[in-house]
Amino acid sequence: MSAATPFEARPAGGAGVDGPRDDAAAGRRLDRAEEIVRHEWRQFQVVANEGGRANCQDDWPTFHQMRISQFLTWPQRLLDSYARDLDEADALGRNLLTEKYGRMMASAEPERYARDIESHLPRLSTARVAVQERIIAAQVAWARDFRSRYPRLGDAMRLLTSDQDTVADTSFETYLRGELGTYSPRTLRLYEDLVDRLAAAGENLTELTLLTTVRLAGHAGLAEAEAAQRD
Repeated sequence: MSAATPFEARPAGGAGVDGPRDDAAAGRRLDRAEEIVRHEWRQFQVVANEGGRANCQDDWPTFHQMRISQFLTWPQRLLDSYARDLDEADALGRNLLTEKYGRMMASAEPERYARDIESHLPRLSTARVAVQERIIAAQVAWARDFRSRYPRLGDAMRLLTSDQDTVADTSFETYLRGELGTYSPRTLRLYEDLVDRLAAAGENLTELTLLTTVRLAGHAGLAEAEAAQRD
């Protein structure tokens, strides 16, 4: 998909992400989402990679498009909470992007994770892990459903489940587990609320996120983007 293009800031759809739809509220959401992506990018620049600097660390357009697509599905309170997480991490000398990729190693390279990484990460309680796993199960089911309806777009996504992980290629499930592990308790509660509200409304967060992604790439919607994958 192409690099990010100017996009009207509004929820991708669904009752779970609805809020005031006036221009001022939409503008605040977009501004906060952009601020978060820039903050994550700054942290991403100093993530140490075992084989040297990764190519994706020099690919701002793709990073921006993928991350802004996620954050534009979030309500304002969740955006504000995660922005605060990033600020608090800076103040404590933590890097949430480093921690996310470190946590992903638990599946991709378990021996290295146990030997070199685990002791450097904040420990998560059993109750916290249970909440995360409930969220992950819901989102993996959404991603699987999306792939069944948009198989060509699905082929361009990450592997789906952690049992498919390799050192070079980690799954959506593993990535999500790593990311959720970096959220503050406050942000995780708000994120859980988003997932629960979407589920109650029969919405699919993967679909909402990918709809935003394809619109950023210049497509009118998912059907058009799916058809374009044939070319």
